[in-house]
Amino acid sequence: MVRRPRLPGEPYRAPVKKSQVKSPQFASGKKKSPLRVVIISGLSGSGKTVALRAVEDLNFFCVDNLPLSLIDSLVSRLSRNAAERDIAIGIDIREMEFFSANVDRVISTLKERYRLEVLFLEADTQVLIRRFKETRRPHPLGGDLEAAIQSERQRLEPFKQNADRVIDTSSYSPHQLRDFISSIYGSGARTKDLVVTLTSFGFKYGVPENIDLLFDVRFLPNPFFVPALKDRNGTDKLTAEYVMNNPDARAFMKKTMDLLKFLLPRYRREGKSYLSIAIGCTGGNHRSPAIVEEIARLIGEKLVVNVIHRDIS
Repeated sequence: MVRRPRLPGEPYRAPVKKSQVKSPQFASGKKKSPLRVVIISGLSGSGKTVALRAVEDLNFFCVDNLPLSLIDSLVSRLSRNAAERDIAIGIDIREMEFFSANVDRVISTLKERYRLEVLFLEADTQVLIRRFKETRRPHPLGGDLEAAIQSERQRLEPFKQNADRVIDTSSYSPHQLRDFISSIYGSGARTKDLVVTLTSFGFKYGVPENIDLLFDVRFLPNPFFVPALKDRNGTDKLTAEYVMNNPDARAFMKKTMDLLKFLLPRYRREGKSYLSIAIGCTGGNHRSPAIVEEIARLIGEKLVVNVIHRDIS
């Protein structure tokens, strides 16, 4: 290389070797790629395929069954593409052997370089058993189904501990899960808004898992004992009017909305991404669905709201 002569009075500058020049993107070692990377994992039968298809519809670049060791090279290659897209990567028990011993280190390293989020899906054992029987598909670990599920749950525990979001899909239909994932990673997630899931349920069928706030409305008169309303549910106009016209229901709604007006801005301020609220009555068919629909109506204009009526017959 030919260098020009130093002019009189000009300070001396030592020549810089090409190997000493750092890439602008990682010169500090701390600047992250602008791409968002979501790793979707969890128990077999918990809905990973549904979740992956949901984010694919949001224009994510999706790859399934990719070992963690290859994520860095994949994202590096995609980050050089002018048309940047968020990336979603599905990982299940079949790939765990590649990194199970180093999952903490691998996830930590990836989070240093990328806007990485780990989503982990799970469900109750009995729900998973029912889903496998309905689809007639074998469990990836083979053998006795219940034993395979328990084994998978134990082997994936280190991955679950590294997850940013853990979602129990026991009470979700595929359509409901798809809508929920879309609300998290769609427009609501990009503005870092709070996603609220409202679930009605019947105590006689058990309390939903992973609930942040739970309210019991069994103190309200039960439309089940009104002949004209017995065969209707809480989403029906007549049933909803019967429930909401009760003075105790109106007082409950006022106090509950005052509580939510206090809590929701503070949850958002603390960076909470989503909030799960459950409303329960005896059978989950009349009172709790009516209350859920009313709360959804009142807060739905300002927040992303998902409604699940778990036990409506």
